Amino acid sequence: MGRIVAIANQKGGVGKTTTSVNLAAALAIAERRVLLIDADPQANTTRALGLPEDPERASLYDAISGSASLEEIRLPLDDVKGLDLIPGDRHLIGAELELTEAMAREFRLKRLLEPIREQYQHILIDCPPSLGLLTLNALTAADAVLIPVQCEYLALEGISQLMDTLERVRQALNPSLEIGGVVMTMFDERTNLSRQVVDEVRNVFGERVYDTVVPRNIRLGEAPSHGKPIFLYDIRSRGADAYLNLAKEFVKHEEKGVGQGT
Repeated sequence: MGRIVAIANQKGGVGKTTTSVNLAAALAIAERRVLLIDADPQANTTRALGLPEDPERASLYDAISGSASLEEIRLPLDDVKGLDLIPGDRHLIGAELELTEAMAREFRLKRLLEPIREQYQHILIDCPPSLGLLTLNALTAADAVLIPVQCEYLALEGISQLMDTLERVRQALNPSLEIGGVVMTMFDERTNLSRQVVDEVRNVFGERVYDTVVPRNIRLGEAPSHGKPIFLYDIRSRGADAYLNLAKEFVKHEEKGVGQGT
C-alpha cells in the first residue's frame, strides 16, 4: 500500500513545489510507482511538469467537489515513466469555501485516495502555503509530513505554526501522523548564515533532518519555466545531484521508519 506524504510549510518560497516535483520525479526514475497531487490553487507543480492552465482539464477540484474520482483525472506523465499527476488549478480556491459547511470536510482527500492507494509505492501531496482546509485534508490523509525549510533567518520561527497544526491534527483527525523529515533547501555554502540555520534546525529536529541539503542552484530555478523536472532539464547540475540523493535517503527513511511519532 502506498505511503502518503504531505509536503507542507505554511511559509511560501521555501522550495516546497521544487521539492515535490523533483523528489517525485527522482523516485519514478528509480522505478518506483509515484502519484503526485497538486493541492495548491496556484498549480505551480502542474505547470512545472509542463501542463499549462487549461479550463477544460479536470483537476483535484473536480474530485474534491464530488464530480470525478482521482482515477478519472490522474494524468500519466510521458516524460517520466511511473509518475502520475493529479493536477491542480485555480478552482481549488473555491474548494476551500465549499468545504466549509461540508460533512467530514477534512476527510475528503483521504476517502478519495482509498481506491487507488495500493497502485502506488509513494503518494506525495504538494500542499498550499497556508494552513486552510486543503492542507488539513492533506495532513488528515497522510502517513507523514515532509517539511522543506529554507536556509534563512527565522527559519525555525517559520515552522512553529505548522508544528502546532500538526499536533492539533494528531489529536483530532489523524493520530498516526508522523514528521517524516525536514529538508533544508536553498543552501548557500558561501554564507555562515546557511550553515548556522542548518545546525540550528538539526539541533531541534535531530535525525529527522535529511543529510542531503538542497543548494541554491540556477538550473533548479530555471527548470519549471521549461515544464521539466531538473533531471530532464540539466541532469549534470548540482540541483539534480541533490534531489537524486534526497530520493535515495527518502526511501531509506521510509523503509527504516525514521520520523516515527512526533
